[in-house]
Amino acid sequence: MYKRQELGYAEAAPTADVEGYDAGRKMAIMSSIAFNSRVTFNQVYTEAITKITAEDIKYAKEFGYVIKLLGLARNTPDGIEVKVHPMLIDENHPLATVRDSFNAVFVHGEASDDTMFMGRGAGQMPTASAVMGDIIDVCRNIVHGSCGKIGCSCYKELPVKDISETRSKFFLRIEALDKQGVLANIASVLGNNDVSIAQVVQKSRKDGVAELVIITDVVAEKNFNDAMTVFNGLSVVKEIAGVIRVY
Repeated sequence: MYKRQELGYAEAAPTADVEGYDAGRKMAIMSSIAFNSRVTFNQVYTEAITKITAEDIKYAKEFGYVIKLLGLARNTPDGIEVKVHPMLIDENHPLATVRDSFNAVFVHGEASDDTMFMGRGAGQMPTASAVMGDIIDVCRNIVHGSCGKIGCSCYKELPVKDISETRSKFFLRIEALDKQGVLANIASVLGNNDVSIAQVVQKSRKDGVAELVIITDVVAEKNFNDAMTVFNGLSVVKEIAGVIRVY
């Protein structure tokens, strides 16, 4: 983080970057434009990258993923989903190649299919270029007596869904007692909350504790959180070591 601050890629006070607030504000703007309905920053779910550990990164690599802080927006029949949080993304996905000071927007359209727009989003010269572009736009608007080339397009009033109403795949690391029946107990808790398992691997054993790595199918966030609440009350579960959504 200090290196990124020195290069001008992160703010001197990096809270807005690492907590997802900066990305959240951008998602509010882009969602409003994309779906023609006003989305405010307060309606965007944000989650920090500060809980990501070296173990998470290592296991993600073993499963063929990289971890990125992503903003997602979808227009569903029930309303707009918009959120910012760390995600495991397949190492072969175009977004997995975005590194350094580059930012990218990946768009799926009914007619256009998949498109990606990528460029530097930080640093002295890219920032100066963007600021100069805004200044030129303001000057042009003053000269022509206008408020911009494109007016507000938010003519719809679509609801914005709470994070609990959305669906995701999850990567889950659990440290549990290494004894017979524990895995079946964990699988039962997930099943009772309508959380199905796509993959499960026992990664290590130490001092009577086993580490389990589970990747779920797409499940309702509420159901997954209910299962986590049950795990927190189980004596055989020593720690929920990591929870990351999967793209």
